[in-house]
Amino acid sequence: MFNCGKIAIIGGGSWATAIAKIVVEKTHHIGWYIRRDDRIDEFRRLGHNPSYLMGVRFNVDEICFSSDINEIVEKYDTLVFVTPSPYLKNHLKKLKTNISNKFIVTAIKGIVPDENLVCSEYFHNVFDVPEENIACLGGPSHAEEVALERLSYLTVGCCDEEKAQAFTDILVNDYIKTKTSLDVVGIEYASVLKNVYAIASGICSGLKFGDNFQSVLISNAVQEMSRFLTAVHPIERCVYDSVYLGDLLVTAYSNFSRNRTFGTMIGKGYSVKSAQIEMEMIAEGYFGTKCMKEINRHMHVNMPILDAVYNILYERISPQIEIKLLTDSFR
Repeated sequence: MFNCGKIAIIGGGSWATAIAKIVVEKTHHIGWYIRRDDRIDEFRRLGHNPSYLMGVRFNVDEICFSSDINEIVEKYDTLVFVTPSPYLKNHLKKLKTNISNKFIVTAIKGIVPDENLVCSEYFHNVFDVPEENIACLGGPSHAEEVALERLSYLTVGCCDEEKAQAFTDILVNDYIKTKTSLDVVGIEYASVLKNVYAIASGICSGLKFGDNFQSVLISNAVQEMSRFLTAVHPIERCVYDSVYLGDLLVTAYSNFSRNRTFGTMIGKGYSVKSAQIEMEMIAEGYFGTKCMKEINRHMHVNMPILDAVYNILYERISPQIEIKLLTDSFR
């Protein structure tokens, strides 16, 4: 029977903090890599993350903090990566410790830039982690709601079902329900695409499109996602499961969604740079849009929503013009 052993969190943002809360409640000990020593000092002093989800209190005696990723990797068996995808490579460049024998869980909803790989592929191809030792964590799960202990449903994907189940056993509690899946790559790509579609939803909101059109946009987004997943990883799946459609809906509609917020600002006339500066948080869909566009140049899937968001963000085409063209293609 597989045992996750000692678990460490890699990353210091809001989703990392929410996952740390879930795990430490069950295990009463975690390692936690946070890159800045001043943040760690503040965390220890205050008993909460000084920058994210500050209402979540921790018993810091149950946490082994370190700003040295190698120290954490050496000491812990299961490594849960929760860094923004654009910064993953920079963190891993510091790595001198072999991770091929670790159980890697990626909770990163993004693609590794330049490589244009989902994170499971990156860990497998670059760090020789066997596929059976890589899992992904997906599902509709705003960190803010998890912090408030509102009922949430998470899916752990892994090609080794026993290992997936072992990690779900760590997560499950009164407010977290879990399931397992074999569709690691599909879950990861879906989690990237839903951010792109949330930006589209936000742009349309900023342009004052109403709920009627938003429903048409998202129904077309589901079909577009399904076409791409079938092309890139053709296995039997139900795209209406919570890890696909559910995650798309919450990201496209919720006020907690960074990507929707970013898109709304673009729709209202902000430039990309000014929207990023004002948000002060990463909207992963901005980076994911470019990566997905480059990937789809080889896949040739019909993806008009992705194309429209790319044209607005990277080609600087007017949102009004681009969305009008998009609306003409919908039925």
